Amino acid sequence: MRNKIYTYTFLIFFGLLSGCATVDNKDPMEGYNRAIYSFNEAVDDFVAEPVARGYLAVTPDVVVKGVNNFFNNIRDVITFINDLLQFKGEHAANDGGRVLVNTTVGLLGFIDVHSMNGGERRKEDFGQTLAFYGWENSAYFVLPVLGPSTVRDAGGILVDTLFFDPISYINNDVAFRNALRIAQFIDARAELLNATAILDQAALDPYAFQRDSYLQYRERLINDGKTDPSDEYFEDYNILGKNTPDATEDLTQLNEYDFYLTDDTVDTVEINSADKVSQSLQE
Repeated sequence: MRNKIYTYTFLIFFGLLSGCATVDNKDPMEGYNRAIYSFNEAVDDFVAEPVARGYLAVTPDVVVKGVNNFFNNIRDVITFINDLLQFKGEHAANDGGRVLVNTTVGLLGFIDVHSMNGGERRKEDFGQTLAFYGWENSAYFVLPVLGPSTVRDAGGILVDTLFFDPISYINNDVAFRNALRIAQFIDARAELLNATAILDQAALDPYAFQRDSYLQYRERLINDGKTDPSDEYFEDYNILGKNTPDATEDLTQLNEYDFYLTDDTVDTVEINSADKVSQSLQE
């Protein structure tokens, strides 16, 4: 009950705050956001990235892949629930079937049987559900440790975590639940290591690039892959739908630059010219 009260209070408060966002100014809290961004960068440099690198150094690739599949399967549960809330019946059937197959045949998701047989992994979250019901414009909002978000999506993360994520229902062993959360965070950060190296080279203003690419990525998710090419706010960036092998190439040797982020950030970003590389960046 107490968690529900916190959730409702959070959504009401930040729902009012979201009125600060406009089409022309999607970052009305830029001063605050830049401060939190700097804090997050320090945490990442001294804690998150070294831990992720250590994890990959000592863990066999097959185990890393299995753990990643396991947490993706949990994320698929959240996608399935939000499919239902948005009345996306065909997607719900696909995503629900994905969870069923991978949880059973795939041994709790450690083996992604669904993808191995040509299945598609999609992403829906409660932030997208709120957009489906009309909360379209929302102020950019950087979360401590978690990184780029919007006011709407921050509320969505809270709802997804407290109510839709199966890990939150492990109440009889808090230590185990917390261990899963830590492992989930390390797994997510480990996926971003290649992107970090690219992003360090990609822009003079990493904060602005992170903001712009995140907002375009979210726009794409909310519209099921469709974005308005006339949107001036996103004109410098083209978010593609999947990772590319070019992500680790030397930026100075490319006319088009790719990097990838996963889950709540960006899958792939293509920057169309060397001039645009200096304009912005994403974590």
